[in-house]
Amino acid sequence: MFIVRTHGSNDMWHVSNKSGIGALFIGIRRRKLTRLREKFFEQNGGKLLKQKINSQGSNAMMTLFSSEQLRKVTDNYSQEKIIGKGAYGVVYKGVLSDKRLVAIKKSKLVDETQAEQFINEVMILTQVIHRNVVKLLGCCLEEEVPILVYEFISNNTLFHHIHHKLGGMDWLSWENRLRVATEVASALGYLHSEITMQIIHRDVKSSNILLDENYTAKISDFGASRLVPLGHHEVPTLIQGTLGYLDPEYFNTSQLTEKSDVYSFGVVLAELLTGKQAIGVDRTNEEKNLATYFVKSVKENRLFEIVDPRLLHEHTLDDLQKVGDLTKRCLSFVGDDRPTMKEVAAELEGLKKFTTHPWVQLEAPTETKSLVLEVEQSDLNDIPLTKSTSEWDSYTGITDMVLEENNPR
Repeated sequence: MFIVRTHGSNDMWHVSNKSGIGALFIGIRRRKLTRLREKFFEQNGGKLLKQKINSQGSNAMMTLFSSEQLRKVTDNYSQEKIIGKGAYGVVYKGVLSDKRLVAIKKSKLVDETQAEQFINEVMILTQVIHRNVVKLLGCCLEEEVPILVYEFISNNTLFHHIHHKLGGMDWLSWENRLRVATEVASALGYLHSEITMQIIHRDVKSSNILLDENYTAKISDFGASRLVPLGHHEVPTLIQGTLGYLDPEYFNTSQLTEKSDVYSFGVVLAELLTGKQAIGVDRTNEEKNLATYFVKSVKENRLFEIVDPRLLHEHTLDDLQKVGDLTKRCLSFVGDDRPTMKEVAAELEGLKKFTTHPWVQLEAPTETKSLVLEVEQSDLNDIPLTKSTSEWDSYTGITDMVLEENNPR
C-alpha cells in the first residue's frame, strides 16, 4: 500500500493499492496472450487437425502441449538445448515433468505451406505404430510456428555412423548393417501396405534414419510424406526430395508412387555397402552420383571393387553379392522393374537369419585371433558413442534439401 496526499480546500486523502494495479496489468497481459495463442492455434491448423482426426476416427494417443510447457523444458528455446538444425527448422532436447526425454521440432518458417506440412506430418504419425518409426508424442499449436514433440532418439543418424562423422562409429559390422537395412525395409513395407491408407515417405535417406539406445533403426521426417487413397497407385505432386536419393522416374513425371521410396532405399543400401555418400562433390564425374555408379559397377561385375574394404574381411562375399544385386534392382530407372518394399524386407530378413559374426566359433584358430580382437573392438554394440551437436543436422524431420518442380538444386 502507498498513500498519496492531494492539496486542496478539503485536503482529501487517496489510497491506492499498488498490488491491485499490478494484478490488473497482469490480467490484461494474460488475456492478450490467450488471444494470441488462440490466433496461433488456428493459424497453425489446429481446427484442421481436429477435423482430420475426427473424420478419420483416429484413436491415436497424442498430447497437446502448451507453449509454457515447452518453453520450460527447453529453457525458453535456449541455444544450449539445440541438437539439430536444418533448412526448415531447429530441434531441441527437453525433459518432460515425468522425466521423459523428448526432441522438440520447431519450424523456422510461417506460411500456409508450412502449416499444411505440419498437419500432414501429425496426421501421418498418429496412424503409425511401428517399432522402427520414430514415435510422435504430441504437438503444440500455441506458438507462432508449429511444434512437434517426439520421443528422443539417443544415438544419432545412420548417416552420421556410416560416414564417420566426429563422435560416430569407426565402422559398422556387416551384421549390423544388414540388421539396420532390414529394420528400415520392414518399416517402409508397413507404411506401404499394412495400414488403412498407404504412406509414401518421399524423403528416405540415411540422415532420416535414427538409431536409439539399442541401435535399433527408426525412420523419421514425415513432413514430405503423402497419404495415398485406396485404389490409387500414384499421386501427382510437386517434386520434393533430396539430391542423390530422388527417384529419377518421379523427377521426370511428377508421379509419386511407392516405388519412389524403393529407389531412395536402394541409395541407402548402396551407402551401407560402400561407405560412400549419395553425392560426392569431391569424386570424379563417373562416381559423383552413387546410385548410377553403383548400378554400373554391379553390371560390370565390379561390386567388390567399390564396397567398403572392411566388409570384405568379414567373409560375407556371397551375402554382399546378393545385397548388391538387390540394391541394383531397387535402383532400376523404371519403377515397375523395382521390387516392393515388402519383397525387399523379405529378402533381407532371409539373409539376416543366416548371418552370424564370422568370429563366432567354438575355437578360434591361432592365426585369426588378432583379427577377432580387432573386429570385436569395433563392433557397434561395444563402442560408446559421443554425440556431436554440430553434426546432428537431420534429427527427427529436418530435411536438408528440397527439390521443387521449377527450382531444382
